[in-house]
Amino acid sequence: MTELQKNYHALVSKIKEICKGCGRNADEIKLVAVSKTFPVSDIEEIIETGHNIFGENKAQEIRDKMETLQGKAIEWHFIGPLQKNKVKYVAGKTKLIHSVENEKIASEIDKRSANEGQVQDILIEVNVSGEESKHGLKPEKTKLFIENLRKYKNIQVVGFMTMAPFTDDEKLIRATFSGLKLLLDDIQKQYPQIVELSMGMTNDYKIAIEEGATILRIGSAIFGSR
Repeated sequence: MTELQKNYHALVSKIKEICKGCGRNADEIKLVAVSKTFPVSDIEEIIETGHNIFGENKAQEIRDKMETLQGKAIEWHFIGPLQKNKVKYVAGKTKLIHSVENEKIASEIDKRSANEGQVQDILIEVNVSGEESKHGLKPEKTKLFIENLRKYKNIQVVGFMTMAPFTDDEKLIRATFSGLKLLLDDIQKQYPQIVELSMGMTNDYKIAIEEGATILRIGSAIFGSR
C-alpha cells in the first residue's frame, strides 16, 4: 500500500469515527478527493483503493485529466471559480459543478450542457461568512437566484456550497456551516429536491460533518501539501 493509499484509508476511518460520534450515517456523505495540481499518477493510486470521486478547480486542468483518464469510471466534480470562456470544458461533462454564483455563468452552463445533451447538476456557492475575499452569493439572495434559474432546462440546482474562514476559531467555522444548513432547511420548504451541502475541507471537515455536510472536499489529507 502506498503512502497516498494509507492517507486515504486513514481519512475514511476518521470520517466514519466522526459520523458515529455525532449520530450520522457515513454512507450519506460523499468524499471528493481534491486532486488539483497533483499528477494523474496520484489519482490512479487512489482509484486503486476503489475510490472514484475527484475534484479539480481549474477548467483546463480537469479537461486534460478527464482526457488522460478517459475510459475509467470517474465521477468528476468542478469545485473552483468558473469563467464564462472556460465553461465549455466542464458543462455537461462533469457530475457536479460546485461554484455557480451568477446568472451569466448559469446561462452558459445551460447552453453548453444542452449542446452535450445533458442536464448539468450544480451547486450555488453561498458566502455565508460574509468575507469580501470569498466568492458566492449572500444567503438572502439565494432564493431569488434559484427562482431565476428555473427557466433554464439543462441545469439543475441540487444544493449549496460554502467555504469557512481559514481560522482556528471553531465558533466562526461552525457558524458558517450551521448557517448554510439553516439556509438549506428554509429553501427545502419550497424546493425539496435541493439536498446537498458541500462544505468542509482538510482543516475543518469534522465540524462540517457535525453540521450536516453531505459532500466533503478534501485534498491535503489525502495527497499531501501543495
